[in-house]
Amino acid sequence: MIQNATLERPTTGQSASVEQTHSLTQTLYREARMLDEENYVDWVKLLADDLLYHMPGIETRYRRDKTDQVKDLTRMAYYNDNLTEIKKRLSRLETGTAWSEDPATRYTHIITNVEVELTAIPGEYQVFSNFYAYRNRNEREEDSLIGNRIDIWREVENSFQLVMRRIILKHNVLISKNLNIFL
Repeated sequence: MIQNATLERPTTGQSASVEQTHSLTQTLYREARMLDEENYVDWVKLLADDLLYHMPGIETRYRRDKTDQVKDLTRMAYYNDNLTEIKKRLSRLETGTAWSEDPATRYTHIITNVEVELTAIPGEYQVFSNFYAYRNRNEREEDSLIGNRIDIWREVENSFQLVMRRIILKHNVLISKNLNIFL
């Protein structure tokens, strides 16, 4: 569990160029396809060595409660992982003991509402997106996950690497039998 890292980057408030936005949007679509195809070998190549992948648990709160449950990395989280922990989760799928993935789950990731802003760090971009992820397993097991993502992507040579991802689910209770999905 990562506790001392932050998902914040100072931004310039400026939108990225049309070309940068297009390139990053295509990267998000490519990433979604990799996840749909369970092409984790290539997906991991998109992840930076200093990755922070965070999906906090969201509690129902009254508006007057100003607790920031999304940004507090010490609160309950479904994911609060670095690259090593993500690789460990993925290696479990190769052991043959991941009963929740035999037979395999079928996935569809839909990414939309992509916005790209410049950060104060040259070559890094803050990318906002919405997602819908559908999972189906066996005959009748279906799950739909809906939410927002706030990413930091770093330009590396002629491609991008995911440095940070905050996933904000619109569900406060997950009724799924497992959470074997990356968003």
